[in-house]
Amino acid sequence: MIQRTLLATSIKTALIASVAVSSSVSMSAFAAEETAKVERIEVTGSRIKRADMETASPVTVIGEAEIRAEGYTSVDQLLQAQTSMAGAALGATSNNGSDGVAQVDLRGMGSQRTLVLLNGRRMVNSGSGADSAVDLNTIPVAMISRVEILKDGASAVYGSDAIAGVVNIITKKDFEGFQLDLNGSTTSESDGENVELSALYGFNTDTGNYTIGVSYTERKGVIQGDRDWTIGGGSSIIPEGTLGGKQWLTDEETGESSWGDRQYGYDYTQDSYYQTPNKRYSLFLNAIEEFRNDITLNADFIYTKRESHQMMAAQPANLMLDVCGEPGVDPVNCMTLDQSMIDAGIKADDRGRVNFRKRMNDVGNRVYEQDTDTIRASVGLTGDLDIHTGFVWDVAYTFGYNRADTWVHNSIHAGRMIQSIYENQDAWFYGGNITPEMADAVSYVETTTGGNDQHTISANLSGELFDLDAGAVGFAIGAEYRYEKGFYNPDPVIVAGEGTAAQQDPTAGDYNVFSIYQEISIPFTESLTGEFALRYDDYSTFGKATTWKVGLTYEATDDLMLRGVAATGFRAPSISELFGGNSGSYDYLTDPWGNEQDAQILVNYTSDENLKPEESESLTLGLVYSPSYVDGLSLTVDYWSFEVTDAIARLDVQKGLNDCFAGDQVSCELFNIGPNGNLENLTNSLTNVGSQDTSGVDINVAYTFEALGLDWRINNDTTYLIEFVQDGVDYTGEVDGMFGAYAEWRNNFSVQLGTDTWNVVYFNRYISGMNDVYDDYATGEEVTDKVDSMLYHNISANYFVSDVTSLTLGIKNLTDEKPHYVSNGSDGGTSPEVYDTIGRQFYAGVSIKF
Repeated sequence: MIQRTLLATSIKTALIASVAVSSSVSMSAFAAEETAKVERIEVTGSRIKRADMETASPVTVIGEAEIRAEGYTSVDQLLQAQTSMAGAALGATSNNGSDGVAQVDLRGMGSQRTLVLLNGRRMVNSGSGADSAVDLNTIPVAMISRVEILKDGASAVYGSDAIAGVVNIITKKDFEGFQLDLNGSTTSESDGENVELSALYGFNTDTGNYTIGVSYTERKGVIQGDRDWTIGGGSSIIPEGTLGGKQWLTDEETGESSWGDRQYGYDYTQDSYYQTPNKRYSLFLNAIEEFRNDITLNADFIYTKRESHQMMAAQPANLMLDVCGEPGVDPVNCMTLDQSMIDAGIKADDRGRVNFRKRMNDVGNRVYEQDTDTIRASVGLTGDLDIHTGFVWDVAYTFGYNRADTWVHNSIHAGRMIQSIYENQDAWFYGGNITPEMADAVSYVETTTGGNDQHTISANLSGELFDLDAGAVGFAIGAEYRYEKGFYNPDPVIVAGEGTAAQQDPTAGDYNVFSIYQEISIPFTESLTGEFALRYDDYSTFGKATTWKVGLTYEATDDLMLRGVAATGFRAPSISELFGGNSGSYDYLTDPWGNEQDAQILVNYTSDENLKPEESESLTLGLVYSPSYVDGLSLTVDYWSFEVTDAIARLDVQKGLNDCFAGDQVSCELFNIGPNGNLENLTNSLTNVGSQDTSGVDINVAYTFEALGLDWRINNDTTYLIEFVQDGVDYTGEVDGMFGAYAEWRNNFSVQLGTDTWNVVYFNRYISGMNDVYDDYATGEEVTDKVDSMLYHNISANYFVSDVTSLTLGIKNLTDEKPHYVSNGSDGGTSPEVYDTIGRQFYAGVSIKF
């Protein structure tokens, strides 16, 4: 038998109590759920079922009550609020290029390096097609019992993608009765409304439990221009159009017109979102059925439909027009440089062309729309074998299906637009007075389809092998087969390169992997326990991979446990990385030759079928302290470090530009940079040349006590980032619109007080000041500005009207803090994935259960 000590009990309490606000409710729910099951449970990070929660790996638990108290209506919101998150994960505030997807970015190491599980089994990657991560929109908050975040490398247990850690979402089960929840929110500017309506019904039979639920969530948009702190955009592509960089101008006093320098930059923030609209419809169920022969069936099912859209300013058309009379130019399909243009210095380049740019406001704003359907179904059988103290076996099949239709309304067909310009030169150049018929002729609706499929079959056996003096030796052994498929089919106009948006090729591919794994837990002494895991994976794409994990826990005293884990990990190349078609991306870059008019420069992204897996090493060292002389107090401190080698990455284009400009011909050829800084074919390929080195310290202090006739719960989570170095560049303590934020300090503090019938929660979130590093266009030198720290305040109250009804009220960003300016901000002069761009929000909810 595994012996229970005072420390074991303390650690279990401490780990569960590490939940922040409202953890009292979530703890009781957690304990009740687990007590109702079996003596041994499976803890995230291990397949060995055990009686206690203590392991060598640090796990953060976020309970249902905390989720509700903080007013979260999406999984990405609650995850990104954790101090262990960094970077810039896609979510509700991602307007440009997100396709409505929401992801998690643990440690800022990339969403593709965090594994997302549902009830301990993989979720299908989802989004617009051939995706490399899970779209968290597919998991409704209404079905969540708790979320467990394993902040340790776990490839030896779960396989690929668990380099940075694991997010395991546990759904509600063993539910009896009917529960109806209504939650809503709005901003102090009376926009950005959110509403969530869900119903849950569960019933017991003589042999099992069945729980079914439905959920509807709607999120409305917030326009960037509706916030007075927004810094307007300054695009060189304006509605009036420019030819050779010149604009057709009319003197207000004389009424005379002529070609002159462009007078202004177009402000695109009036037509872009800070919060993107979204509707989600979900159906979910859990089933547990016990058969007479001691075999239990457990199954879960989710179906989610997401309807989302984003909006941006009208399509910018950036075209090269052939000039009549130039060598090699078709004398019919061309434009004529008249005398006024020649007098203004407009002339053809060395290929007989001239640049024409126009913001297509005549057609309308670009409206991006997605309609996705995601199904995830898993069914398993579990039984006992009468061997030693009892072995537990289980087999399971998990099916994942994701399909997406996406549209871009008011897209522009470049070929038809060029032809229209040749045929109607005066209308296009002199004031841009094109007719509605001309606008309709050059516009179209861009249509794209995509999807992801996943099939997983697994078998596992666990139990106790034999007894040592200090306790039983536990083990788990198993095998798994997984098949992944993905595809993405851009609109034929985009594939042909005939649109004004970047050209992109289709993506299609699949692979399979067979895995075997084993774990063992050995109590060397009553104080020292070792955990060992080994996994072997065989991929159809690149071959074999072997990973291992060694963990130790040492009970130094009845109050103090020391723990540590060393592990290796890997990430297999995704379908889009292996089989992705060439695609264009407008990256923020500085042109050292000064030829480009905009900071966003088109780069051709390419994939590689010969990519190898990423490899990693991780180390976690920590302690759990729960002093017996202070009842309810617990402290955890964990040092962590991750090193990723052979990372699948793209080269540093800016460095390539700078090196080519300095005369390095190898860089010019590597990035396809033409003579005199010609960037028309600028290319960046995926290779196994990347690296990541990051380390830091996590600290949690939790204290539960009674005072003044009230129950108190205080929780403080701190993450100190020692370093984050990627591809040789140190991003520690920096913020940028492209890669997000790597603050040295992040801290979440909460205090809850109340009684059995009510409680009030105060929560604050701190992000330390960071450096904003950018290139000065005027001097060409690197400049560093300081971005101040940020402290957000939230407050909420819960009132239990009766045993049936409870109410929640709350305010997020109580002091209405404005986001900080970021020079290279991705939207509105800031980084919306880092700072709150919505402003103060009020939320309320009611829950009825009977």
